[in-house]
Order: sequence, then C-alpha cells, then structure tokens
Amino acid sequence: MKAALWYNEKDIRVENITEPAVGEHEVKIKVSYCGICGSDLHEYLAGPIFIPVDKPHPISKDKAPIVMGHEYAGEVVEVGEAVTDIQIGDRVCVEPIYSCGKCTSCQKGHYNVCEQLGFVGLSGGYGGFAEYSVVPAKMVHKIPDHMTWEQAALVEPTAVAVHAVRQSELRIGDSVAVFGTGPIGLLVIQAAKAAGASKIIAVEVSPERREIAKQVGAHLVINPLEVDAVEAIKNDTNGIGVDVAFEVAGIEPTMQAAIQAARTEGNVVNISIWEKTANIPLNNFILTERRMTSIIAYRNIFPQVIQLIANNQIQASELVTKHISLDDIVSEGFDALTKNKNQIKILVSPSF
Repeated sequence: MKAALWYNEKDIRVENITEPAVGEHEVKIKVSYCGICGSDLHEYLAGPIFIPVDKPHPISKDKAPIVMGHEYAGEVVEVGEAVTDIQIGDRVCVEPIYSCGKCTSCQKGHYNVCEQLGFVGLSGGYGGFAEYSVVPAKMVHKIPDHMTWEQAALVEPTAVAVHAVRQSELRIGDSVAVFGTGPIGLLVIQAAKAAGASKIIAVEVSPERREIAKQVGAHLVINPLEVDAVEAIKNDTNGIGVDVAFEVAGIEPTMQAAIQAARTEGNVVNISIWEKTANIPLNNFILTERRMTSIIAYRNIFPQVIQLIANNQIQASELVTKHISLDDIVSEGFDALTKNKNQIKILVSPSF
C-alpha cells in the first residue's frame, strides 16, 4: 500500500510498504481523509520533536522512518479476534494517543499526560497518511451516519481546542483573546463561542485568516503588524484585559503579548508545541496573580466533540481549504502550508 513516511527534517517520502496485519485487539481502517496537522508541519520543518529516531518508542516499538498522520477517519474493513464492539463497515475516527495505562496519570484517567505519551503517526504505528491504518480498537470512535468524512477527520484537532477551552475554566460571559488563527486557533474561537464567551478577539497577521476568524465567531480581529495588539485589546475591554488569552502561534512575541493582554488574575493558556525555548517574564504572572495553563492533546472528550461537530455547533469542515492526493502530500500539502497562509486545513485522501 502507499504511505507517507517521515525520514528526517524536510524528508517525507511516499512509498509502497507492506499492508499491515490486524492483531487480536486491533482494527484495520480504510482511510478516507487525514488532515495535515501543525504538529506534522513542525516535524517536517524542524523535527524530530515527537518522532523517535535514536531508539524505538516504548509503546509503539517503532522509530523513524514512520508512517505519518494522526487526524483521520475511515471505514473499518477488518477486526481482530478479541474485538467485539467494533464491526466491519463501521464508520470511525481515531483518537491516536499511545499511553501506558499504568503510570499515575493514566490511573487517574489523564492518559494525555502519560509518562510514555505518544501518538499514532508521530511516535510510530500505521498513521493516516496511508491507504490503510491498523490501531488498537480502544482508539476508534464510531461516528453518526450523517457525519461527513471531512467532519470526521477534523474531530481530532477540534478535540484539542475543546480540551483547551475546558482546561481554561472559561465561564459563560467571559472575554477571550486568541493569538494565532491557524486551524487550532480558529477551532478555539468556535469552542469558546460554544462555551459562552461574550467577547472573542483574534490576533492574526494573515488577512485571509483574519477574515475566516470573523466568519467563525471573532467579534474583533486585530492585525498586530498595524496596531499594538495589547493596547487594542485593553481598549476594547475597558482597560482591563481579557479573562482568558489563548496562545496558539508558538512564537515568543505572541506569548509575551498574550500574557500582557490577560487581565489581573486572568489565565494564559498555552496550546502551541514550541520549536524553540521562549523567555517568559515571570514577574508578569507573580505581580498580577495571572495563571498559565498548558495543554497537550485531549482526554475523555471524543464522543462529545463528535456530537458538537455532527450538530454543527462547531463547523470544523469550514476550515478545509484543499483536498489533495497522497502522492502530492509534500508539494501540495507541507510546502503549501509553509508558503501560503491562505491555506488553513488540507485534507489528504489516499483514494485520490
């Protein structure tokens, strides 16, 4: 079967590999769509970050080269002998977290902060940039019949945004600033709106992304290249600042601005995966009793996120700007996202 494998920074290759066999507790999925994630882009531009290179991941037992892709959905075509709750023909999306099930975090149900945390398509396994994927049955979630494959492929990134809003402790009526409106930032806007935010401010340099931010629910959109974003946010919040500032760009100036834009005793939520170390002015927290909340991935929310999308409370598929074939994943996918800010979410189909 065809699959896209990460070999090294700027080195992703589409190759023919052996079709995976199904283990006793696993299911085989014919992939319909798989989204290119910001994490995938980080691995392409500056990896390895999550990808194991020197030694195998402790759970997947794999190391580079690995089959990429972790935002995906498809139809079950085979099930292992011990699988009883998933059947051939089921339409499913994948929750791609590897966790040990034994550490303190896993025992609490907080498997997204497992001591051996990994992701299918980043830490090994058969990811979604392939014709077929094999994963443990516990990773798959059935989707409603009326849900489109595009919507289903976007459950995973939407779950990141919903988890971030939940962890922020946002209350109905609160004000929010979102710094960076790539796919996750745009989904955070929608999740904050669904959670009852009364004012949502987006900060973004790309004109195309600013326009989409307005369309999905931002009340005010700021170009930080033209105005002082912090000053504009303070002016729009009676000089107070926002209750919650979400940092979704992963660059130091944006983090600095997010901190300053949060009100006294407000919350700064870091969602980004960082390629470089950032300097954080701790006195801007200490002297104001601001908090910082950091999140990774999601936990225990896929069924709810599926319903939010299926009910159109979050219109995730509005972010899809292009569908491409697996053969074109580098030139029309990774390179396009690097060069063109008008690209938001690119979905890859192994069937094209």
